[in-house]
Amino acid sequence: MKKVVLHKGREKSLLRKHPWIFSGAINSTDENIELGETVHIFSANNNFLCVGAYSPHSQIRVRVWDFNQIDINKNFFEERIKSALNFRKSVIDDKKYNAYRLINSESDSLPGLIVDKYNDVLVCQFISAGAERWKQTIIEILVEQLEPTAIYERSDADVRQKEGLKPVKGMLFGKIDSGEVIIQEDNLSYIVNIFTGHKTGFYLDQRENRKIISEYSKGKTVLNCFSYTGGFGIAAAANQAEHITNIDSSDEILTIAERNFQLNKIPENKFTNLKADVFSELRKLKSEDRKFDLIILDPPKFVEGKSSLNKASRGYKDIIMLAMQLLNENGLLFTFSCSGLMTPELFNKIIADAAIDAGINFSIIDRLWQSTDHRVTTCFPESLYLKGLLVKRD
Repeated sequence: MKKVVLHKGREKSLLRKHPWIFSGAINSTDENIELGETVHIFSANNNFLCVGAYSPHSQIRVRVWDFNQIDINKNFFEERIKSALNFRKSVIDDKKYNAYRLINSESDSLPGLIVDKYNDVLVCQFISAGAERWKQTIIEILVEQLEPTAIYERSDADVRQKEGLKPVKGMLFGKIDSGEVIIQEDNLSYIVNIFTGHKTGFYLDQRENRKIISEYSKGKTVLNCFSYTGGFGIAAAANQAEHITNIDSSDEILTIAERNFQLNKIPENKFTNLKADVFSELRKLKSEDRKFDLIILDPPKFVEGKSSLNKASRGYKDIIMLAMQLLNENGLLFTFSCSGLMTPELFNKIIADAAIDAGINFSIIDRLWQSTDHRVTTCFPESLYLKGLLVKRD
């Protein structure tokens, strides 16, 4: 087994069971370590610390498989995947939901591996060198344990390039012709295109927040910004919202949204799908003195790195302020950030500053997070990336 030795004092995070080792912590390595190869990590005092996957191109040089001196083989992955599936069985009612996250990377002690279930189809992302190296073994285990009709790969996330890996998409097992799968979420249905959809096809991490929004929507006029394929809007309509206006910049996405409204038998007079840039459209709605009872802001990831955090914060503040000005008295704003570098504390401050600039008082009603299948562990706080607030206009 190849060996990696840390600088003196750089093992502190590993002793707290954090699964990342950055390049600056490494003092020396054996020669010719391959991409994704399993290595043993030792302290400067030559004490064993953990076993992990080596990534020579990434700032995160090693991602930890385990903190015990064990073999990394098929049996290891079988046990880890079984443990991840058992956790989902404990938090998901699969009689109500047939789409959810099965494996959530470091949070399931499988760094760089994401597996989402869409009915009987699995979608995988291999976004680390270690996960890529063990891809075929992982697929074999998923087929053995879950018996899916198809497995599709969506390893097209930008982070993969930081690992020295090229973006990849394609079938790994079975066959699916159109890329479309219909999923069930409680009493609602959604068309998901796993070939072209955002992330792995759908925002599974917002499942529980869709239910919360539905509970507040009865009799409300709803503005659903960055609406994607209509998830929040359909959830609102299911609880008798008066009308939903969905805004998205993609014709293709809005076409699927319309089909989703039809699939759930929502009358055409109950929703409007509007192709527009959200920032521009909010300013237009403000100039027209339009008002809504409930507004949803779920923008794409604004923060790509620490250098863009200040610019992204200004973007969040701008769009939140505009939304606040479009609310009726006692109106509700659901606002989210999916950027991991955006801390809950900073997001709270942005919302408070936006309210001051809007000249309106708001009360915090609820704090919102990613769905429970998107597991968060105490040793890996980075796994908590989605945060949101429900605020009410006073």
